[in-house]
Amino acid sequence: MNNFNINRRQFLYGATASLAISAYGARGMDLINPAKTLRVGLIGTGWYGKSDLFRLIQVAPVEVIALCDVDRNQLNEAGKLVSERQKSRKVPRLYNDYNKLLSENELDIVLIGSPDHWHALQMIDSVKAGAHVYVQKPISVDVMEGEAMIAAARKYKKVVQVGTQRKSTPHLIDAKKNIVDAGLLGKISHVEMCCYYHMKNNGNPPVEPVPEFFDYEKWTGPAPLRPYDGLPHVRWWRTFMEYGNGITGDMCVHMLDTVRWMLKLGWPKKVSSTGGIYVQKEGKSNISDTQSAIFEYDELNCIWQHRTWGGPNNPDYPWSFTLYGEKGTLWASTMSYDFIPNGKGEKIHKDVVFEKEKYPEDVTEKGIELNAAPATRLHMLDFLSAIEKNSRPIADIEEGHISTACCILANMSMELGRPLVYDPVKKEVVGDREATGLLARSYRAPYTHPDYRKV
Repeated sequence: MNNFNINRRQFLYGATASLAISAYGARGMDLINPAKTLRVGLIGTGWYGKSDLFRLIQVAPVEVIALCDVDRNQLNEAGKLVSERQKSRKVPRLYNDYNKLLSENELDIVLIGSPDHWHALQMIDSVKAGAHVYVQKPISVDVMEGEAMIAAARKYKKVVQVGTQRKSTPHLIDAKKNIVDAGLLGKISHVEMCCYYHMKNNGNPPVEPVPEFFDYEKWTGPAPLRPYDGLPHVRWWRTFMEYGNGITGDMCVHMLDTVRWMLKLGWPKKVSSTGGIYVQKEGKSNISDTQSAIFEYDELNCIWQHRTWGGPNNPDYPWSFTLYGEKGTLWASTMSYDFIPNGKGEKIHKDVVFEKEKYPEDVTEKGIELNAAPATRLHMLDFLSAIEKNSRPIADIEEGHISTACCILANMSMELGRPLVYDPVKKEVVGDREATGLLARSYRAPYTHPDYRKV
C-alpha cells in the first residue's frame, strides 16, 4: 500500500485529542487523497458491525464491496444505509453466506461484527482469503480458538486489529501518559474493575417458528442449537453461554485489556473466580448475575466484579477500572477519568472527547455510542497505519487473545471451583487435565474447531 497523504488539522480537537495524535503519529490523522481505495467487506450487519463500518467510512477512502448477514431484513437495511454513506452511492453485494462473500470478492479489509461464537472461524477464513481483519471483542469463545487465530494471522501475514478501542480513547491515552507513565500514582499494587449494568436480559420468551427471513441454522453455526425463541439480536444472544462468555467475557475484557495496556501486563500468573446466578433465577438466561475474579500478577492483583442487580458502588463509574497507587488513585471509564492524590496535591479530571461538530452524522445515527465513536475512528486509523507499515496494531490479535483468554479462564475457574494457571507456550492449564480439556469447546457438526497447528 502506498503512503497516505496526511492532513494534520482534520482529526480531533483539544489538548486530549492532540495527545492522541502524538501518541500514534500518522495513525492519529485523517487520510486524504490516497493512492488506493480500499475494498471492504462486513460480516455481521447488526448494530455494532454497522457502527464499526461507518467509522471506517468516515476516516478512510473505502468502497464497501460486500455485506453478509443471515437476517435478510437486517442485511437489506444495511445495504441501503451503506449506499447512503459511501461516496460511490453503490449498494454492496449482499450475502447470507460469508464463505461465498470471501470467495467471490477480492477484499483488502474484512470487518467482523457477528456474535462471538462466529469470530474465530470468520477471522481465520478472512485472512486465508487475503484480507486484513478488524474483529470485534471478545475474539473467541474458547482459548484454543484464540490460539488458532494468532497462528492464522501470522501464517498469512495479515494485520488483525481487535475492537478493544479503549486503547484508542483520547482521555484514556491522556490518563496513561500524564497520570500512570508520569508516576503520579507511584507504585500500583491493586486494581479493581467492575460492571454494574443490568445486562442479564432475564426474559422467558416462548418458543416460536423461525421467520422466513432469518437463517437460524447459519446463525447458530458451530454453537449448540437452542430452541428458537425470537430474534437473538441485539442482546438476547449475549445472555447465553452457548454463544459467548457472559458479562465477564463481554465487559471485563475491555477493562482488563485497558489495564494491561496501561500497566504493560502480559499473562497473569494465576486466575481464579467465583460467582453464579444468585438473584435473577426466573429467566432463561444462563450467564452469571454475580461474579468476582482475580487476575494475579507479581505484587499486583487485578480484581473484577459484576452484578446485574442492585446499584454501583460509585454511580459516576458503573463500568470502570480503578488503579490504586501509593501516591494516589485513578478512576477511569469510557466517559471520564479522575485522579485523586493521597494527601496534598491537585485532583485531575478529564471527560470523553466528542466530535459532533466534525461528524454531524453521528448525532442522527441510530444506536450509535457517541462516546465510543472518536475512539473507534482513531482505532481504525491505527489499523490502517499498521496495514501500510506491515506492523502490529495497538490492539493486535495476540493482545486481544490474552485479554479474552483471561476472561474465559475466569469463567472456567468459576465452573471448576479452583484457580487456574495457563501456560501459553504449552497451551495447557498447568497440572489440571480436566481444565485443559475445557480449553476447546465442542463444535456442532459439520463445523470443525480450528487447530493452531493446522491453520
